[in-house]
Amino acid sequence: MARTRKGDKVDGWLILDKPAGLSSAGAVAAIKRLFNAAKVGHAGTLDPLATGVLPIALGEATKTVSFVQDGAKAYRFTLRWGEARDTDDAEGAVIATSETRPDETAIRAALPSFTGEIEQRPPAYSALKRDGKPAYARARAGEAVDLAPRRVRIDGFELESQPDRDSAVFQVRCGKGTYIRSLARDLASLLGTVGYVAELRRLRVGRFMAETAISLEKLTSLGHSPARFSHLRPVETALDDIPALAITEADSLRLRQGQAVQVRRAAHEQGPEPPRLALATAKGRPVALVRIEPDAEHLLVRPTRVLNLG
Repeated sequence: MARTRKGDKVDGWLILDKPAGLSSAGAVAAIKRLFNAAKVGHAGTLDPLATGVLPIALGEATKTVSFVQDGAKAYRFTLRWGEARDTDDAEGAVIATSETRPDETAIRAALPSFTGEIEQRPPAYSALKRDGKPAYARARAGEAVDLAPRRVRIDGFELESQPDRDSAVFQVRCGKGTYIRSLARDLASLLGTVGYVAELRRLRVGRFMAETAISLEKLTSLGHSPARFSHLRPVETALDDIPALAITEADSLRLRQGQAVQVRRAAHEQGPEPPRLALATAKGRPVALVRIEPDAEHLLVRPTRVLNLG
């Protein structure tokens, strides 16, 4: 007996400006209710403390989440000097204090040490799993959690302002997997003090920017009116950086059935060296994410994720 789908088929991306105090899972649940959507996910967790860009994938957009997660990120955060917290943010308990307060010259001199490819130890209170159990669950149970360092990429780290001697505001541009809480903790340590993230806002995920995100409050005010759908972006928005491969309607039917197709090289617009990954389109509509295997005369096109769009 076929399983009855709970909710409507809704496809697209919603760029949410997540409010403070709400988990990413809570945001997904709220969007699922507002759109009565059958399938919803998100691209890149934001801590409850944080605000800003949380890309929400609905329906077929969930098949493109990885392309958004891999995109560059940008953040603004406030680092509070003089206290270390067990969570490395304002929600944790104080575990150490220091009277040392770095000045502007010292702060700016330290920032180059955190740019480029660096080794970073994730916070103990993180969703990373150790022996199948999230680190935060072990930390809350009183276990000592020491996660292995991993390489991350910091593209830019700038001091924006110093509102008072106890705090400083920074902007960061970084790659996938960077923990801002770890960055703040380690910067404070290098400067001979301790600190934690008091405020955090994500400004960008890939092409999705805070300036064009919609607040949950505004979205909720629209209720179940059709106007809420005007804030959905097409599924292919997440695939803007992936080359398109035009195919025939007949080939699109084969791809939708999971079959590979052959495309003559002369019909391919990307030149003699085609991309290995592409978005197959028929009459301008997305059909599938495909892998391309070239030979002398043809391109063998294999579907990896079929997009069932109306």
